Amino acid sequence: MTQRVDLATVMDRLAVDEVVTGYAAAVDDADWTGYRALFTRGGRADYRGSGGIEGPATEVADWLAETMRLFPVRQHLIVNRLIRLQDLGGYPGDTADVRADYINPMRLESGEDFVCGGRYAFGLLRTDAGWRLRSVVVHEKWRRMPSG
Repeated sequence: MTQRVDLATVMDRLAVDEVVTGYAAAVDDADWTGYRALFTRGGRADYRGSGGIEGPATEVADWLAETMRLFPVRQHLIVNRLIRLQDLGGYPGDTADVRADYINPMRLESGEDFVCGGRYAFGLLRTDAGWRLRSVVVHEKWRRMPSG
């Protein structure tokens, strides 16, 4: 690979990582306009693995806006990001997949804590506007509910 290709790959990885971080921040901050803007036209989100819904990101954002009201405090941590860029014979392509673990501590309206963790699968596409999510799938592995 040339230095130009290496630099393009690094820049793509940083841009993809920024989208994933933007996703977490949008959910935590209840920025549903920002959440929608992270997705491609036709992008989908699947929260069935954590007891939620699956569908077009625009509709899922409405569901999240309602559901997340139960958790006025949230701090989404997305870690161990494994980014796989499409490889076109040594040159970066226009798709990427990210596997990343998450831990999501939240506080219920009652003041009790709720914590869950699992893994995300993000699918991204390079668009004229930059990298965007074409899919998000949540695979919750565990949760700790308030006792009582």
